[in-house]
Amino acid sequence: MPDNAIPGLRNASTIELSLTDGAQLFNTLDPFPFRQRDLSADAEQYIVEWAEELPKDRAIEIVIDIQADGEAGGAAPDFAAAIGNWFDGRARSETTAMRQLFRDGRLALLIGLIVLSACLFIAWWLSERIEGPFARVVQESFVIIGWVVIWRPAEMFLYDWLPMLRRRTLYRRLASARVTVRKAPAPMTAAGS
Repeated sequence: MPDNAIPGLRNASTIELSLTDGAQLFNTLDPFPFRQRDLSADAEQYIVEWAEELPKDRAIEIVIDIQADGEAGGAAPDFAAAIGNWFDGRARSETTAMRQLFRDGRLALLIGLIVLSACLFIAWWLSERIEGPFARVVQESFVIIGWVVIWRPAEMFLYDWLPMLRRRTLYRRLASARVTVRKAPAPMTAAGS
């Protein structure tokens, strides 16, 4: 069942983050407001790794627990927008990378077919002109070179796009995740301190 067909988030899978301060979620060198800020590398890695383990047929909910003395309440919409914008941007980057891969793949395929054709022609030409075991080795070498040259474009079209598609799908799921910010109780201090 697709994620958008799931009523509400009753069947959502949850990713939980516990933070002392909401700023921990973001890159500290990024001067932009929350909605446009970059997630910290650690926060992104944590969220992505958790999301990869979740069932693919469920929506995702990200729950952020912030200690009571940290930022929460009023910033909740900003957290949701920032996380959604970040992963939406990552999904767009994967789409762009896939387009570039297929563009490069078409060029590599064209070059590969030209080189393969030339190698096969040379092998055929040698078989018509030269006899003997050495000629046979040279002919077969050209055939092998031609097929090796065509392998990389074939690999690009057959395999290289699959991880990109998988990441893009995951990033889209995370971009549409519901983000909930809760105030967690401040840690208790020992009596007499």
